[in-house]
Amino acid sequence: MTAPVTATPADTRSTQTTPLNVKLKVHPVILAGGSGTRLWPMSREQHPKQLIGLLGEDSLLQSTTRRLDGLESGYPLTEQLVVVANEEQRFTTAEQLRTSGKPTRLILEPVGRDTAPALTVAALSVLAQDGDGIMVVMPADHAVTDSEGFHAAVAAGVQHAAAGHIVTMGIVPTRAETGYGYIRIGAPLHTSANTSDSEASGKPGAHQLDRFVEKPHLELAQRYVESKEYWWNSGIFIMRASTWLKAIRHFQPAIHEACAAAFAGGKADGDFFRLQRDAFSASPSNSIDYAVMEQLGADQSAASGVVVPLQAGWSDVGSWDAIWDISEKDENHNVSRGRVMFEGASSTFAHSEGRLIACVGTQDLVVVETADAILVADKSRVQDVKKIVGRIREDGGLEASNHRKVHRPWGNYDSVDSGERFQVKRIVVKPGARLSLQMHHHRAEHWIVVRGTALVTRGEERFIVSENESAYIPLGVTHRLENPGKMPLEMIEVQSGSYLGEDDIVRFDDTYGRQ
Repeated sequence: MTAPVTATPADTRSTQTTPLNVKLKVHPVILAGGSGTRLWPMSREQHPKQLIGLLGEDSLLQSTTRRLDGLESGYPLTEQLVVVANEEQRFTTAEQLRTSGKPTRLILEPVGRDTAPALTVAALSVLAQDGDGIMVVMPADHAVTDSEGFHAAVAAGVQHAAAGHIVTMGIVPTRAETGYGYIRIGAPLHTSANTSDSEASGKPGAHQLDRFVEKPHLELAQRYVESKEYWWNSGIFIMRASTWLKAIRHFQPAIHEACAAAFAGGKADGDFFRLQRDAFSASPSNSIDYAVMEQLGADQSAASGVVVPLQAGWSDVGSWDAIWDISEKDENHNVSRGRVMFEGASSTFAHSEGRLIACVGTQDLVVVETADAILVADKSRVQDVKKIVGRIREDGGLEASNHRKVHRPWGNYDSVDSGERFQVKRIVVKPGARLSLQMHHHRAEHWIVVRGTALVTRGEERFIVSENESAYIPLGVTHRLENPGKMPLEMIEVQSGSYLGEDDIVRFDDTYGRQ
């Protein structure tokens, strides 16, 4: 195994440079944004796919936090995770990250600006914390089934990254795929990172990066695969923090300037590091691919690109057919989750969140049932699901943004029923948690405690409501709900009034800093 090397200064033109005596460490960096469109109806704008257990009990984010555990690359692996996430999803993201048991620096984007700015603030964080470091940049919404293969590819990539290259992990294609971007590989690299064992086995080694290309149409994708010169772009990158900052400043100075200002003006807030909103909002929106990787083939003055093959059961879990593809199937190539029955069906994916799904004589279909929406799609057309989400959003439908069950930092609520001038919710409040001190202009509320004990603030009153008891909150009265007990508080809330939208809330005090 190659021994760690001493980092050398990098000209990032930032406020920090790399001291000569800093030993490089490997830093897991997780990009946890997401819009929740292609895996609707399970994935929603406020609860995108990385926060969902699509492939098991753990969410994709939780699986990603453990992806580098046990990595041996010749460089020490830091325990701390650097995670960049959307501010709107901060509480659910933080709650899931706590299960990893690892220290985490959770950087909040006040607005979405795509992956290039997200990676830039992560690199600034690594530079500020450690002087420099080798970042293994992983999207939070991918799946990898072969940990050993993943570690081998990352270890090879780390060696190239330590030498100052920007490494991208490429997937040797098995079919013509129009949903992925492609990488045209250049000349093979004969270095210590390309082991003789790999060459002897016939497995591909690392190559120079020739260029990134857009998602192709089917005929072009077929030519790419036949040529053997194009690999799929996995979206996983490895580079030194100083190398990325030098490259982003060279190719996209406006992004570098805005992110540096946003990071410098940012503030720690409990579990979070909040970027300065105005500065980050001023950054152009751009992806890692467009902002830097597409430029490296023609201009290597800031950095050069290397492609390392990844053979580890990778999937970007980008569509329902991708989940079908990597899931265990029955003898008729069907995949079932939840309450599902097949009769004469083949190549069908069916996922139930509650109700029974019966598939009779179906072929090449995707059926997904949730509490408030059902998707039925031909597997060959699942990329068009995002068009349905767009139409729902245009119509003002809530199904595009949230599930019926909505997670909050204090617990969750489930909208059980609604009609003209009323809405019924099942509310669960975590032990010790409390909602904001608030008031509604257009609705009154009736609270019925089913399990646990509620501490209720109503105007100037504070009183306990026990199981099978209730409280009434008149329209326009300041109120707060708290759980003083050691078990979850479960209750039924009945709202009545002329307007029942979630935006009819005036908050006076909030533990979680919401407005």
